[in-house]
Amino acid sequence: MNRPMRTRRQATLASLAAELGVSRTTVSNAYNRPDQLSPELRKRVLETARRLGYPGPDPVARSLRTRKAGAVGLLLTENLSYAFRDPAAVGVLEGLALACEDAGVGLHLVPASPGREDVAAVHRAGVDGFVVYSVPDDDPHLAAVLQRPVPTVIVDQPEVEGVDRVGPDDEAATVSLANHLVGLGHRQVGVLCMRLARDRNDDFVPMSRQQEAHYHVQRTRLAALARTFEAAGVAWESVPVVERFEHNVDDGASAARQLLDAYPRVTALICTSDILALGALAEAGRRGLRVPADLTITGFDGIAEATRAGLTTVHQPVLEKGKSAGRLLLGAADRVAPKVITLPTELRVGTTSAPPRTAEERWFGP
Repeated sequence: MNRPMRTRRQATLASLAAELGVSRTTVSNAYNRPDQLSPELRKRVLETARRLGYPGPDPVARSLRTRKAGAVGLLLTENLSYAFRDPAAVGVLEGLALACEDAGVGLHLVPASPGREDVAAVHRAGVDGFVVYSVPDDDPHLAAVLQRPVPTVIVDQPEVEGVDRVGPDDEAATVSLANHLVGLGHRQVGVLCMRLARDRNDDFVPMSRQQEAHYHVQRTRLAALARTFEAAGVAWESVPVVERFEHNVDDGASAARQLLDAYPRVTALICTSDILALGALAEAGRRGLRVPADLTITGFDGIAEATRAGLTTVHQPVLEKGKSAGRLLLGAADRVAPKVITLPTELRVGTTSAPPRTAEERWFGP
């Protein structure tokens, strides 16, 4: 007759403490507060735990007891892959991860695809605070985060009264870029911008949509361009602006194609991100346009690919942006008032900007 198999009961914190002849606090400290034990004692605890099959303290039970999850939540209102694909997002994510490593806490990604109204992922997230990365001011996930009784730091956008925020001075940075183009003599310009709202618009942008954009970074950059060029005598309502909902090189190229087909005589394309600008460079090459002799192209962000392409752009420290957001969040308990960290930017003039072609110069456009 076969005898039933006997399984060894999993060791517990109490049984491990009894085996070692130490208190349960000593065993717990070996995992959670190793500085409280001598290296020799901690080594003996961990080796005995491995021999008996003790998996370590239950993190769920620990979080219930301490009321701490030991993790920071990153709200990203994009598909999850965006955090690992977009260079600027990758830099912010890396910086935030480094801040979490320094503090000994984990990082929990809370993705929410554009247009999705279900905020359950925010409510389910077991985190001690949120970093919100670049969302529109009417996003329901942002509202859900702000309802949670945990600290929150916003990276880039939106500006919310009473909430910590980290980002560059987009207005000043854009004005410096616009002044560079005005100084070169450009007056016939076009703009390629990132999405302005949660609804899709892969087309030209009317003034009302520019002024009412729910992504305040894009709204601020467009407004700064408008003021600078109007001061130079350009009627902004005559400047073509093309929006793209998705943020990738292919969409930048298609946006440039759409604008140049309709306005072939523009002398400069101002792109509100380097990714869009890289697409514009590809489209210029496809059309046989010389950059910058026939067409000036500028970006914003200062990503590595832009540097390699020689793009004239505004550089912002995306790695430091993530680090600053993490440190700000993790130090929130020590502050009584909200804090805004404004990061420095730098106009980097590359090989893609030059004075506009003159009427006497040969036209290489279509």
